[in-house]
Amino acid sequence: MHAADRQEYVEFVTAVTPKLRRTAYLLTGDAHRADDVVQQTLTRLYVKWGRARGADDVGAYVHRMLVNAFRQERRSRWFGVQLFDRAPEPTPRGGPPPGPGESVVDAVAVRAALAEVPPGQRVVLVLRFYADLSVEQTAEVLGCSTGNVKSQTARGLAALRRRLPLDDVTEVNR
Repeated sequence: MHAADRQEYVEFVTAVTPKLRRTAYLLTGDAHRADDVVQQTLTRLYVKWGRARGADDVGAYVHRMLVNAFRQERRSRWFGVQLFDRAPEPTPRGGPPPGPGESVVDAVAVRAALAEVPPGQRVVLVLRFYADLSVEQTAEVLGCSTGNVKSQTARGLAALRRRLPLDDVTEVNR
């Protein structure tokens, strides 16, 4: 890779890594696994940088790579290996900070509920509401139709609502 290409890659990765880490954390529910998925994605991106930077939407291209890395990691034989009966810490540490308007308790409750949503719906919810991708961008990342994204979003939100003890339910439209 030429120096100019390398510099362009470094600038892009520097800008997008926090968003990728947050997305990966929400997909995996574990900061260490999220870092592994992001590292795997960025390594593949380095190898394919010439093709990736020519994409219409480089951010969507990289999110697709991230989702593919997450899916591949889930399919690997190491996914089911557990070293402990339960997590050594009750609250996630090292994860992304709560978003604007979120208390720490709310953030932990949402992440716990999100971990219980079926994986396909979880991926759609994370891409739509945490990575802030549009329906069309999410469909492109996942390689499916916009109708599928919309139905998975509706089902995922319904599943999330059932798992969250919310007193004041506010309707969210995107």
